[in-house]
Amino acid sequence: MKKRHIALAALALFGVGAGTAAYVASPTIHEGNPGETPELGRYGEYQVGTREVLVDVPNRVRFSKAGMATGQLSENEEMPALQVRVYFPAQVAERAEPISYSHFMTPPAMEPFLLEYNGRAFADAEPLSEGKFPLVVMSHGFNGWSTQFSNLAEHIASRGYVVASIDHADMQIDGVADFVHSFSLVLTNRTIDQRAVLAELVEGGAANREGFYSLIDPERVAMIGYSMGGYGALATAGADYNYDGKTFDTVPSAALDATRAVVGNDAAINAMVLFAPWGGQPDNRVWNGESLATITAPTLIVSGSQDDVSNHAEGVSWIFDQLNGTSRHMLTFREARHSIVGNAFDVPEDAPFRVTEFVSEPVWRQDRINGINQHFVAAFLDLHLKGDADKASYLNVPVANANDSQWETGFGDLLNGEFAGPDEAEHWRGFQKRWAAGLDLKSKRAGE
Repeated sequence: MKKRHIALAALALFGVGAGTAAYVASPTIHEGNPGETPELGRYGEYQVGTREVLVDVPNRVRFSKAGMATGQLSENEEMPALQVRVYFPAQVAERAEPISYSHFMTPPAMEPFLLEYNGRAFADAEPLSEGKFPLVVMSHGFNGWSTQFSNLAEHIASRGYVVASIDHADMQIDGVADFVHSFSLVLTNRTIDQRAVLAELVEGGAANREGFYSLIDPERVAMIGYSMGGYGALATAGADYNYDGKTFDTVPSAALDATRAVVGNDAAINAMVLFAPWGGQPDNRVWNGESLATITAPTLIVSGSQDDVSNHAEGVSWIFDQLNGTSRHMLTFREARHSIVGNAFDVPEDAPFRVTEFVSEPVWRQDRINGINQHFVAAFLDLHLKGDADKASYLNVPVANANDSQWETGFGDLLNGEFAGPDEAEHWRGFQKRWAAGLDLKSKRAGE
């Protein structure tokens, strides 16, 4: 069965090696910023504070493995609140120490694997006392976690945004049956989770609550979703699912009723970033073109040309083409697979290979990917949430293939560190000479 084939492939992809161990990651963009990082990938002007809050999701759905067959929901099961890590422009005390993160990965039938990694945000910092900033909600992929993309979240916040990264608490998996059960719950709940967090934060901003809530501008809101987070984000932005498709066969009908009930409501998303969004591939396509065409939020999609989970050629590209109700861009890392976002973890040589497989990209360096992502996400959000029209030139590139960029280079003038500006009209703006390479960027207007 096709779905079983995909489940087995994904189980292999998301697994992690045996043994209790730990490794440390440093921030993707270090103090001083590496010279290769594109212009807008550099850390912004604000220092960043961080807090963890709990958000209740009363309509979150639960069902057991038996319920997948009987159609019964787990009515009496307590619904724990979701942890959400929030990043915001802050006032930082002198000699304050930036935060360190940790996360236990829990692979099937194996000991937990401890990740420890450093951040640039400050846990004890107070929010700025004035100002309103756009809100960006981040949603991770299947079996991910809230600080898996902490570098991206910190970067966005440093440029004047409030960023909320959800920990969806996906059910742990121990074999194929658990995988299908956990994945079925994700199919049901991703957009429910996202909408609950959006509603809580937007309401807090509108009511001018104390703390970081007072910084939130409820009229300027964006979603960022990776993989299954992108699957949920498309529904949160207004695209209802095709519930008759085979993908939803394992989900009880009553659970789908809960999903249907919220997808029809307008979540008021002003912009959306999708990293390797899942759900467009032919074997597990969960939308039709008419549904995706209802989305009006400008969209940036980021994908690897060899993505073998979301299927770049027939899945991600299909989503891009069907979003014809809005303007959109698709940035493609040529030869990259699915892990085209996430912290650049320093994995030790003796770590099980599946650790590397989960957190790293086979062809591209993760820190290089992250600097490029940060550059384009900053341009896109500034354009659509802050009305900074100058940022359009970073997205409307002169040639779709970065390798075809032109910038005259004189003898001995290869590595001068300058960024392409408005005067270099044939080069991708914000990239250094010779460093816009291996990328494609396509753009379409609404109606195309």
